[in-house]
Amino acid sequence: MSADVWAAVHTALGWAMVLSNGAAGLWALGARRWETLRHRSLWWLLGGAWVLVFVQLTSGVILMRAAAVDAPAFHVFYGVCCAVAVLFVYAYRQQLEHRRYELFGLGALFIMGLAIRAMFLGS
Repeated sequence: MSADVWAAVHTALGWAMVLSNGAAGLWALGARRWETLRHRSLWWLLGGAWVLVFVQLTSGVILMRAAAVDAPAFHVFYGVCCAVAVLFVYAYRQQLEHRRYELFGLGALFIMGLAIRAMFLGS
């Protein structure tokens, strides 16, 4: 695929990552308060949103190779921080089991914020 196609894929995945993490984060925080929102679908959405983080990161690396250019340093930094944040939140899931919904909700919103910074400050 050409660099233009990879650029379009990377952009589309970026927006999907922002929206899915935002939706999962708000849902998890809502589930903290309202038991009716505590459903298995929340965890599927959150898992999908976090898989998208790594797919997005991979598409960015492929785009950099296909276009034979370096991305802006802060764009790469915030993209990698998104992946590291997923790993940290997941690593703390057992220690913070009593605050599960807050951990995953705030974590997903934090990742969404990092992704937005990567999109707008790094480009």
